[in-house]
Amino acid sequence: MTSTATPDPMESPASSTPGAPDRRRWFALAIIMTAAFMDLVDVTIVNIAIPSIQAEAGATVSQIQWITAGYALAFAAGLITGGRLGDIHGRKRLFLIGIGGFTLASALCGFAANPEMLVAARILQGGMAAMMVPQVLSIVHATFPAEERGKVFGLFGAIVGLGAVSGPLLGALLTEWNLFGLEWRPIFLINLPVGIAGLILGSRFITESRAPRALKLDLVGVALVTLGLLMLLYPLTRGRELGWPLWGYVSMAGALVVGAALVAYEKRKTARDGSPLVELSLFKVKSFAAGIAVQTVFGIGLGIFFLVWTLYMQTGLGWRPLKAGLTGVPFSIAVSLAAGLSVQKLVPRVGGRRVLQTGALTMATGVLLYLWEADRYGMSIAPWQMSLPLIVMGLGMGLIFAPLTDMVLSRVPREHSGSASGLINTMQQMGNALGLGLVSVVFFNQIPDGLRPDEVGPVFVAAFQHALGWVAAVMLVIFLLMFALPGREAPRTKHDGGTRASRETAAPARETEPAPVP
Repeated sequence: MTSTATPDPMESPASSTPGAPDRRRWFALAIIMTAAFMDLVDVTIVNIAIPSIQAEAGATVSQIQWITAGYALAFAAGLITGGRLGDIHGRKRLFLIGIGGFTLASALCGFAANPEMLVAARILQGGMAAMMVPQVLSIVHATFPAEERGKVFGLFGAIVGLGAVSGPLLGALLTEWNLFGLEWRPIFLINLPVGIAGLILGSRFITESRAPRALKLDLVGVALVTLGLLMLLYPLTRGRELGWPLWGYVSMAGALVVGAALVAYEKRKTARDGSPLVELSLFKVKSFAAGIAVQTVFGIGLGIFFLVWTLYMQTGLGWRPLKAGLTGVPFSIAVSLAAGLSVQKLVPRVGGRRVLQTGALTMATGVLLYLWEADRYGMSIAPWQMSLPLIVMGLGMGLIFAPLTDMVLSRVPREHSGSASGLINTMQQMGNALGLGLVSVVFFNQIPDGLRPDEVGPVFVAAFQHALGWVAAVMLVIFLLMFALPGREAPRTKHDGGTRASRETAAPARETEPAPVP
């Protein structure tokens, strides 16, 4: 998304000459882009190594879910708070804390002595990403004049596409090579030199900035959101292993009570100081409420598919990580092509809602085609046979990813665009975490214990087909929810500059950043 707005007067770069852009800004851009790339690759690189982690570290089913879901949960819970901390204490300071903590957490992941330590380190890594990532676009807004931001966001889009394609391949190569006998560990250790360089260079070249009238923190809101999600996710991931005990159902029901408490508290917080974690008035906007539902459900579908897909290829079909990683390349390319086409050509001609609904139906078609092929070819399916359904799915996903945020924000009041953007991206991450938790229900629940080696493949193939049916159903639900979005593109709300988006860096957290492909 290009920005044509004037710089926000609320921004206060600490070390820049008035009227003259800081000459070090392009060095700063390279540093923060590298950090953003590191985060995007980390999202995609881990999935491909999950079967190797399970085999080498002896991780249980619930632990491999938490290796991915724990990161997503911590990232989502801290995203808005990380942005506000940057507003209050300085974006450069929070960026350096975030990248330093992310690097340390990566080291702990790489040297984890057991699955429990790895899960804990991944949660820490997600929390540090929530401190680091919101500062990226905030620093861009504070450092670059309005006329240069279009070029910057174009570069950012290229970085997102590169991360989506290279992450799975890099993870496959590092796992396949087994460097120094470290098995899967280099997928985390590769962050160390990048993070250290970013920390040193960032301290020198990034200009400090902050918002003089920043919103206050809402730590109680963060605690309630985190508690509610934990009460929902933990029983989902552990239920199968423990025989679905009664306390699990009680905990999931209690999550609804926590949700109600969150709503009541946020109303009081809004009345008291006007800086709630969740701007509840936004849900009075029909298109926004529907868009939040779409983002959340879409995240659930992605969380289910990508973890199950990796397990299907490597554990079920017995493929090596590199073969599995290369199989996904057509998918990633299709996503990138469709994303560019949707924004530049399709939305202006037919309207955003039609493009989004076409994307949902296209992705559902690809999923059903994949289900049919998995059933027809069974254990003998080849990567080239997967290409067609993966390309169709990728085209559908690209049609959804690119226009969705703008469509959801199109009728949000200008003064709330920052809060709305941050909430959209937070809910997608929470949906992703919930989808990863549901893998126990839609996939592992179909796999009995004590399988003989010759039974593993066929059982995993059948479980994969069952999970694909759920993903197709999710896409159809998304299609129906999209009817509540504006039929035609409403006048655009300025939300990439000169708005509250600059002050509440939950919006810059991923306001103009396309969502990564997990």
